[in-house]
Amino acid sequence: MAATVVRYLRTVGSPTSASAQQETEPVDALPRPDLRAVGADERAPVSPTEFRAVLGNFASGVTVITAPPGEDEDGPAGFACQSFASLSLDPPLVTFMVARTSTTWPRIARAGVFCVNILGAEQGELCRSFAVSGADKFAGVTHTPAPVTGSPQLDAVPAWIDCRIQAVHTGGDHLIVVGRVVAMGAAGEGEPLLFHKGRFGRLAD
Repeated sequence: MAATVVRYLRTVGSPTSASAQQETEPVDALPRPDLRAVGADERAPVSPTEFRAVLGNFASGVTVITAPPGEDEDGPAGFACQSFASLSLDPPLVTFMVARTSTTWPRIARAGVFCVNILGAEQGELCRSFAVSGADKFAGVTHTPAPVTGSPQLDAVPAWIDCRIQAVHTGGDHLIVVGRVVAMGAAGEGEPLLFHKGRFGRLAD
């Protein structure tokens, strides 16, 4: 049975200024044990199909989570993420969820940092490019280093949030990643990209 993992970096309890957080530690990416939440002889209360259909009624924004390349890696890491949320004002914390089977997550864990790129209404294709596994997700995508962590800040996104990983918790077949905000910015204009019932959408007047 996998133990619940809570990894605190040196940023815990320290100021959020860049001068106070010069070092970044990698985070242990949890192994991938059997992801069943019930025993083989137990019946799940709901089917995965029903779960997706019902939860699909909840509309959310869409982000791309990015991290800088490691020493032996050819390029940065990134993936499209719907399950992102703000968590705390003091200290400033955000959270996102990632599947324990993700091949991108171990690279983000090794970096110990990430940037949340909040997508705008016209960036559906950008989201799709980061949702493909095994492809060069950054091909043709312009970006600049986020000011503190160096994680890719994608051009033309309405807002971005630069973070250091503070904690990682298990949550069934996903991991709950908590990030401490070290820098952020927003263009202050444009509509958000929404995801609802398996499709992209936008705000209606």
